[in-house]
Amino acid sequence: MIQTLAFYLFAGLVIASAVMVIMSRNPVHSVLWLILAFFNAAGLMVLVGAEFIAMLLVIVYVGAVAVLFLFVVMMLDIDLAELRSSFIKNFPLGIAVALILLAELFLGIGAYGAGGLELGTPDGMAATGRPGVSNIEAIGALLYGRYIILFEIAGIILLVAMIGAIVLTHREPRPGARGRQDIGKQISRRPEDATIMKNPKYGKGVEL
Repeated sequence: MIQTLAFYLFAGLVIASAVMVIMSRNPVHSVLWLILAFFNAAGLMVLVGAEFIAMLLVIVYVGAVAVLFLFVVMMLDIDLAELRSSFIKNFPLGIAVALILLAELFLGIGAYGAGGLELGTPDGMAATGRPGVSNIEAIGALLYGRYIILFEIAGIILLVAMIGAIVLTHREPRPGARGRQDIGKQISRRPEDATIMKNPKYGKGVEL
């Protein structure tokens, strides 16, 4: 009974949040509604026993992707009037795309109901062989056991992508620009170059 109520609660909040994402006129509010939708989707994953996916939704999507979207939207100088005019101009195209996706959805549901589609079923090849383990333990045993090489390769690829993004976005400082830290200059500085002792005369001031 409690699981049924929790399911309808989470599902209703996910649908309501998804509707508010596309209905909100303020982009910042849309991202906040998206974060709420991710949290409730994580609750649904916990109900079906996929706690690893729920953790990924909270850590990756809410903690990284959605917050990144929020920072980007807040830093951009978005003209809401121009945004509304672009929305009205592209409204017929959006309706056409929505109708195509809806037709594909009904086509897929109809084909599945008529027996025209055969979905794949697990053959047990990826099982850990230890009954009673949790979802996270099973995934961890596969990632750090059978697929450890592929997991490490994926990590190296992501590291190279991150370094490449830093190199591509790096810009050399302009001559005379302030606010840049020169580590080499700071390390090689001598104590006598750091401070200069002055003995000004009375009423003469200090030379800068």
